Amino acid sequence: MERTKEKCAALGLKPTSRLITVSIAQQLLGFYRDGCLVKSHVISTSLRPPSNIKDSLGTPRGLHEITEKIGAGQPPGIVFKARVATGKHFSELGADEQARNLITTRILRLRGLEPGHNAGTNATGQVVDTFDRYVYIHGTNHEDRLGQPFSAGCVEMSNLGILELFEEVRVRDLVWIED
Repeated sequence: MERTKEKCAALGLKPTSRLITVSIAQQLLGFYRDGCLVKSHVISTSLRPPSNIKDSLGTPRGLHEITEKIGAGQPPGIVFKARVATGKHFSELGADEQARNLITTRILRLRGLEPGHNAGTNATGQVVDTFDRYVYIHGTNHEDRLGQPFSAGCVEMSNLGILELFEEVRVRDLVWIED
């Protein structure tokens, strides 16, 4: 939490009363309100090493904000493609599709707030933009794999967990992702 405040001060941003923290090492997401932990969730981050670089498939680090909340009113387990509900629960799909990491239940789309680190391009011209990489916090059809790295860069949660979190957070709330 202290690092988030320091980063906000360095970027000239006001901390939000609601904060999500993601620990890649511990595979845990914490939801805080007014500096107090409200709930923690076991998650899955990238199977690959953390990375902010486009096409790395790594979970990006640093300070982000929720830029979109997608899926309100959809039933738990509904599958999204290109941020649009398909109308199908993941269990209704064929075995080949179910084997993949699907985006289910709700989507919290992230935007990086640190130019050159997780927004825009870095000093060597590589794209490091979390928003352009379509990195989300979302539900998964592989809840049995939560607690271990498995995603393609997103932060995956249980379907009931993302339902709870979705109702608690607002667009522009901060998200801190660290190793």
